[in-house]
Amino acid sequence: MEKELGAFFRLKCFVFPKNNHWLKRILLVFAFIFFDYFATMAFCRFPWEEANVYARFFMENFGVQAGLTLFVFVANFPIYVTLSLDSHLVRFPAKMAAIVESLTDFVFAWFIAGLHFSGGTSWFWSASDVVRHVLGAFLYLVIAFIFVKPYRPCYGEKVA
Repeated sequence: MEKELGAFFRLKCFVFPKNNHWLKRILLVFAFIFFDYFATMAFCRFPWEEANVYARFFMENFGVQAGLTLFVFVANFPIYVTLSLDSHLVRFPAKMAAIVESLTDFVFAWFIAGLHFSGGTSWFWSASDVVRHVLGAFLYLVIAFIFVKPYRPCYGEKVA
């Protein structure tokens, strides 16, 4: 029944991305997340210095280092699982994949990279939030279009 529906899931679908460009995208997303994590870890001495109320909650209950680590894991693990799972399930024709993946990169640039870049640089750069956010999103897009190459998806299987 599962094979007939094409909905057979294995653990590796949740953990290991299928294609190299998905792995590159995951690494790029998590580079911005870890930049924010390490900047916060280096500069934050007390939980009330953290602007994110959810991260502050974890930091108040578990300590700065353990709380921040737990928050980053809990908040970002679903992103990793979703990207890894998508790499196994979503199969578009090459032209549609280029459009969809480019839009995906724009969404990640704004919501993840911009947010985490702004949060990470807020500890040591006094520019406005908008400037830091836009710069982070722009930096993500430049890196994504140079290294991830969404305009050349490398699917191993052809879609009929």
